[in-house]
Amino acid sequence: MLKILHLADVHMGSSFSHGNVNPHTGVNTRLEDFVNTLTLCIDRAINEPVDLVLFAGDAFPDATPAPYIQEAFASQFRRLADADIPTVLLVGNHDQHSKGGVSLSIYRTLGVMGFLVGDTIKTQLINTKNGAIQVITLPWLTRSTLLTRPETDGLSLAQINELIIDKLKPALEGEIRRLDPNIPTILLGHLMADKANLGAEKFLAVGKGFTIPISLLTRPELDYVALGHVHKHQNLNKDNNPPIIYPGSIERVDFSEEKEAKGYVFLELEKGKVNWEFCPLPARKFVTVEINVCEEKEPEKAIVKAIKKGKIEKAVVRLIYQLRSEQIELINLSVLHEALQPSHSYTIKPELVSQLARPRLPELGVGTSLNPLEALKTYLDNREDLREIVPDLIEAAEIMLEITREDQKQNPQFNLL
Repeated sequence: MLKILHLADVHMGSSFSHGNVNPHTGVNTRLEDFVNTLTLCIDRAINEPVDLVLFAGDAFPDATPAPYIQEAFASQFRRLADADIPTVLLVGNHDQHSKGGVSLSIYRTLGVMGFLVGDTIKTQLINTKNGAIQVITLPWLTRSTLLTRPETDGLSLAQINELIIDKLKPALEGEIRRLDPNIPTILLGHLMADKANLGAEKFLAVGKGFTIPISLLTRPELDYVALGHVHKHQNLNKDNNPPIIYPGSIERVDFSEEKEAKGYVFLELEKGKVNWEFCPLPARKFVTVEINVCEEKEPEKAIVKAIKKGKIEKAVVRLIYQLRSEQIELINLSVLHEALQPSHSYTIKPELVSQLARPRLPELGVGTSLNPLEALKTYLDNREDLREIVPDLIEAAEIMLEITREDQKQNPQFNLL
């Protein structure tokens, strides 16, 4: 049996807005959190020891992380090289630079022993201490990966996605047909599968890629499908033939992941047989304390009571409370700050509840004229809960609008903008 550790979506360098600068190290405490959870993963791989580590993509929030963040990631994975544990680093969407190149290519350039970088659709034959294994790498695919510009001219986003799938099928089939049927095989992919519960990635996926049919992954030639990209742990094939597993991310990035367990997957594998388990990590808790005190005679006491019930110790906390304008003077903010001290970090967001009905977004009212992108930006300016993913939403909107404009050029009779 081969022992394998499967993890994904480290996103080293994310969530800094939810941390503080550690006065002893000068490092953001959220970076320390991410390093700590990654350390636990690598500790398990070395102490077991495992025969192979599979990283299913998204090392950083983007392809150009600061050097000290790259070093934090590299120092942990270097421990695997020192322990002579083969490792496959798959390229995810956040690892790709818009002008070409990927953040993980340095490992191939430096020739780190035992490290393979998966940035193309390719089968890697890996010889471990306990036998050989085949790993098909399927990195995050973009339109430019499989298509040329002339092929996509005049096509809608949906048509382009269909064309990518049409190109992907024979490419993947070619790799499967060249497999040695006597050697265990894993498909390692960074992708959005069509049956995935999107979790926190539901907004990030819009307009930035495409969905791969689960039927392409449920192949008898595959013993295990190791996925990345979706931050919520799940098995997409309950029959486990083969298991199609998202381990999820190792740390919470924002409050959209508040309820999600974080961890990695440990599996034992031989040809035709696999046992796997999800291994939770002690990721930093995110806690929302929300209360409506509009009808409270002593709103401050009610808020403090809600905070104490919220189990906020060492957690990233957001306090949201609704109140009437005449209650503002009844709440001493210093008292709320004091009550929130046991948390790791916190934000306070009071929301005034008007007694009069009024539109939430007066900028979008009658008599105004905004183009679709301006309207979206105005809306997002009023959505504090979406603040961290606003750039991704704007980018997705720009892509869709550009495709719509191309459609109009091809079909002038349709005027959608």
